[in-house]
Amino acid sequence: MATRIQKWGNSQGLRISRELLSGAGLQVGDDVDVSLRDGLIVVAPVRRIRGGHDLAELVRRIPAGAGPGEVVWGEPAGDEVW
Repeated sequence: MATRIQKWGNSQGLRISRELLSGAGLQVGDDVDVSLRDGLIVVAPVRRIRGGHDLAELVRRIPAGAGPGEVVWGEPAGDEVW
């Protein structure tokens, strides 16, 4: 796939096709590591050892009936309007 490096604001970037992202197991918003190896630019997924969370799994662990509640933050301390 041929593409062109373009200027975006004060940076440079290139577009990556959906097929390439999918083939690399990446999605929009994923963190990647960009490095230079033997004169080639290498883009690789960042593999987190600790701290990786799956949003769907976290949502499944929310107890049934749990919901948002009102939080009392105290009296106004400045020019807030309540």
